[in-house]
Order: sequence, then structure tokens, then C-alpha cells
Amino acid sequence: MKKQLLGLVIASLTTPALADGEVNVYSARKEQLIKPLFDKFTAQTGIAVNLVTGKDDALLERLRLEGDNTPADLLMTADAGRLYRAVEMGLTQPVESEVLTKAIPANLRDANNQWFGLTSRARPIFYVKGKVKPEELSTYEDLTDPKWKSRICIRSSDNIYNQSMLGSMMAVNGTEKAQAWANGLVKNFARPPEGGDRDQIKAAAAGQCDIAISNTYYYGQMLAGEDAEDKAAAEKVAIFWPNQADRGTHINISGATVTKTAKNKDNAVKLMEFLVNDESQQWYAEANHEYPVKAGVASGDMLQGWGEFKADSLNLSELGKHNAEAVKIMDKAGWK
Repeated sequence: MKKQLLGLVIASLTTPALADGEVNVYSARKEQLIKPLFDKFTAQTGIAVNLVTGKDDALLERLRLEGDNTPADLLMTADAGRLYRAVEMGLTQPVESEVLTKAIPANLRDANNQWFGLTSRARPIFYVKGKVKPEELSTYEDLTDPKWKSRICIRSSDNIYNQSMLGSMMAVNGTEKAQAWANGLVKNFARPPEGGDRDQIKAAAAGQCDIAISNTYYYGQMLAGEDAEDKAAAEKVAIFWPNQADRGTHINISGATVTKTAKNKDNAVKLMEFLVNDESQQWYAEANHEYPVKAGVASGDMLQGWGEFKADSLNLSELGKHNAEAVKIMDKAGWK
């Protein structure tokens, strides 16, 4: 049954045409989050971008099944763990680009140039104003304290963002402490995990919990969007940047990798380089509320309004390395 469902997902994706002057992109990022930049790229270079969107795992499986016959030149995902998995599956190739290595910090790209981060986002603590004082908060580790019992909302363990967050803790604190943290966090859940990141913020605003864990760009989208209910919910919470006295707040990336048998490799590299130029990085910040990976680019009024914070400098390849064990830890902790 699982294979049949996967086949339906793969069959539902439209295969782009192969042609000179084009680049074929498989993207787990939603079209509205990247197409405006692709249109600008085409206008400036004359290179057409053929875009296929889908879920991360479905796209990885499609690449595996297509093998050398895949039309895809570039794979884009919303998490470093998926990029690491693509490398492990043998679906990628290294890229030599001075533009990319200069623009992107070493911890936000693969050491062997197999993948590159294009935007950054943080996964901090959101607290309900009036119910939690910021001075009560400190670290992710502190969320296991009994004072937070029945007060925390977070999405399920099958979410890659949570898996990566736990993976980062494993890299720093070790497996035993990571297990203890997961055990303690589960004890403090206000409700069984459900919904996406926005739903955690909404639940906190509705009084179901006092603390929520979410990616910053979802919060930004809620504040800037046209949905009045989303905006009202987001306005009831504030950001707390955890672990500022030690490793820093957990971050992740959206990123890209050139496929192993890319037919339009040069165009794929040109597109990645375009996505880290100053104009593109600033667009990401202002339109998508994601942090630029390139130093010196303004992050936009909203992101600046959240204040500066110390980000975890861990190389994000560690998120992929610890993913499988992180899932086991979550299962053992009863994190549904």
C-alpha cells in the first residue's frame, strides 16, 4: 500500500522538458516561496526554470527511481537533514564555485561542496505575553523543568524540523543527555502533538499552552499575512532566543544540491549563485521572513525588530548524521 501511495505521489508530479538554456528544479519548497526569484533569474539570464514541487521524501524517491535518466538538475529542500540524506543516497555531485563558498558560511554548507544553504531560519521558543516572563526562560534544556508541566506545544516527532533540533542537541550534549531531554520534554506537553508550526502558535494564543516551538519564518508569515486570525494569534506571543550563554539558538536552512547526472549543471550553478546575491538574499528576508546566509545583507525591518541573537554555529551536516538516532530517541520517549 505504501508503494502504491508513493507511486501516486510520483506520478502526480509533472516532468519538465530538457532543453538548452534551461534548468530543471525539483523543489520541496512551495512555489510561491521561490518562483518570484526564478522569474527574476530568467529575466536577467534568459535561462528558463522548469519547476516541479513535491514533498521532500517523494522527491528523493523520485530521483532514486529515475537514476541517470532524471531530468532534474537541482534539488531544493527546506532542511539540511534532507540534503544530507540526498548525499548519502548518492543523488548529488560536488560543485566548485567561489561565489557560493565566499557567500555562504562553512557551517551552512557541505564540507565537500555537495550542498549549499540558501536561507536560514531559527527555531526559538515562543511564549505567551502576560503568562510567561522572559526571565523565566533560558535554554532548550530548561524546558524539561517541572515548572513547564502541561505548558508546552510542539509538533510531532515525524517532523524533520524537530528531528534536526534534537540532532543538534545530540551533537553537542551526547545521546544520553538528548534522551533525557526528550523524556522530560514529553512530560511537559500540554497536549498530544498535532498540526504544523503555525498551529503551535495558535494553540498558545488560544490558551492551550504557554510555550510553543516554531520556526521564525512561520511566525513572520503569520504577522505579515492577510489572515486576521493568524495575525491576532501571532501578536499574542513573543520570541525568546534560548541558549544565548552557550551554543546559541538552533538554526536550520533551506538549501540546494546539484543532482549527480545534471544535464544542465552550469545553469544549475548559475541559479544557486543568483540565489545568494545581495538582491535575492534581501528578497528572501523581506518576502519570506528568512534570514540571509550571506553576511552584510539587511534582514528586513521585521526580522531586525525581533532583535539580534547568537545562532548555533554547528555544521548542519551533523543534523543529518544524527537523524536516524534522533527518531529512535523520540520514539523511546513517547513523543508521538
